[in-house]
Amino acid sequence: MLERVGLKANDALKYPHQFSGGQRQRIGIARALVLEPKIVVCDEPVSALDVSVQAQILLLLKELQVEMNLSYLFISHDLRVVRHIADEMVVMHKGKIVEQGNVVEIYNSPQQPYTQQLLSAIPGRKAA
Repeated sequence: MLERVGLKANDALKYPHQFSGGQRQRIGIARALVLEPKIVVCDEPVSALDVSVQAQILLLLKELQVEMNLSYLFISHDLRVVRHIADEMVVMHKGKIVEQGNVVEIYNSPQQPYTQQLLSAIPGRKAA
């Protein structure tokens, strides 16, 4: 599984401090997938990574999703990341669901003021 997530088998012999943040994320993914689950909870899986490593991890997650027939419950405050990884999304505010549906539809036509605010805060995004 280490090799499948882009590491080497002998990396299993290293200490945690010898890995970069992206490598640690890959180890976490390998650990989650070794038991062959059907659903994986990803709680802010790329939030502490730089943009290029984020892209690599998101691509890996998508590849693994297809190969292993996985579903993800992907939790993130970064709606740019959500747009690239999710098919469906739920927007929550103060612990309550305020909007849910197809990602493209919500991005193109948010119905709730809170969702509109979140989307308008994305740098470089034009208002719907």
